Amino acid sequence: MLGPAEIFTIFFITLGPLKILGPFAQRTHGLDDATVRQIAVRAFLIATISAIAGGFLGAALLASWRISIGAMVITAGLVFLLVGLRQTLEQYEPPHAPDANIPALPASPTAAALRLLFPIVLTPFGIAAVIVLLALSTESGRTGIIVGMVVVVMLLNLTAMLFARSILVGATIVILQILGAVLGILQVGLAIQIIVRGLRDLKVISA
Repeated sequence: MLGPAEIFTIFFITLGPLKILGPFAQRTHGLDDATVRQIAVRAFLIATISAIAGGFLGAALLASWRISIGAMVITAGLVFLLVGLRQTLEQYEPPHAPDANIPALPASPTAAALRLLFPIVLTPFGIAAVIVLLALSTESGRTGIIVGMVVVVMLLNLTAMLFARSILVGATIVILQILGAVLGILQVGLAIQIIVRGLRDLKVISA
């Protein structure tokens, strides 16, 4: 029921660059550009592999539990609804002051990338979105689209990490906040539609 555009939107919100820019720029503040590039590339590679592998593993476990398609559709809707609400309500929270107690990143770019992996690059609800969509996929072509969308969003994350310092200036910050709010509202509506579809599949409500 979800096309490539909807799948991309869900991954963009749950795994995408809007949530990475600020934390990545803060944690890599003071590092030279070459080190930041090394950390960004390693974080991209590890996150992409982890998201796809974790998605297939989670989908296999869900299939082994023999959960009905209708129940999985409702689960997907609930996950996307909670993420969309969180994205929307975060706009009304007061800004958080930087935490001075956050430890410095390790000197090794790989170790630094692993330190930033969870929950900055990979979020728990992002992994949940990948698992649910893969679990609902019954065709290899659709599975390929889902995996492809994960890779596309991770490439956007890589771009965001490489240019975070240049992006977070002036009016760009306000534009990104507005974009996040709009996408959050759209996801809430999409999530409710998915839940309604699941309830119909389980014949809890009529068409």
